[in-house]
Amino acid sequence: MNSPEILDVLDKCCEAFTFPMLDNGYVYLAATRLALYRSEQDWAMTIEVFGFSPRAGVPDTHVHTFASRLLREKNAADYADAHAWDNYLRNNPNNESRFLFPIDEGDWQDEDDAEKLSAAAQTIPLRGRAISAPSVAELIAYGIECDEPGRIGVHELCRWLAATQRDTVLATAQERRASVPPELPQILLLDQWHHPNVVSGELPSGNADFRALADVLARRDTGLYTPQAKPNTDWRHWPGGGQL
Repeated sequence: MNSPEILDVLDKCCEAFTFPMLDNGYVYLAATRLALYRSEQDWAMTIEVFGFSPRAGVPDTHVHTFASRLLREKNAADYADAHAWDNYLRNNPNNESRFLFPIDEGDWQDEDDAEKLSAAAQTIPLRGRAISAPSVAELIAYGIECDEPGRIGVHELCRWLAATQRDTVLATAQERRASVPPELPQILLLDQWHHPNVVSGELPSGNADFRALADVLARRDTGLYTPQAKPNTDWRHWPGGGQL
């Protein structure tokens, strides 16, 4: 695929609501990361979004994959019939989603209000390790203010973990490329970039950073990527996230 064709894939995913919206009204954003992969024949892009959706119950890392060819997590046996499987493939020809749960369920969440950290919580179970639960003062030290004075929200905990345990809450290299064919090497990894404001109607094709990323993928040349605008992937740039 050439650059316009790659951008067309991403634009169509926006129109189908399968491209990440960083101000998703159902998800409190905490951290993001983007990676590019390329072989002689194929390309792939992954975008990770770590955050908290109260409807999901526990924080998760959503790995979005866009590619010329994908490794699917599911197969026809996971669908009601062949028609349903064919319909899924037809509607998602170049995209796949996987979810990771770096924070285990447990009594660290308030049993009466799962959107709050339990007042009795001393540790947070993070990928099999016990991380000391933060104090309100520790959150403030990272510029994270509590919506409810004296109480730490789960989304505020996620933002503190993103600041102090970033590599742990985001995907590992293997998890990140779970939908990417193994013969595609990673050629670029970004912790910040200028993301399109999808909710306001901006598409990747109208975003200078994503046009440059499409050029990198099309021509297999990482030198074609230079940031075109100030990064906006920090959660502070997307105050509408999680507000629905």
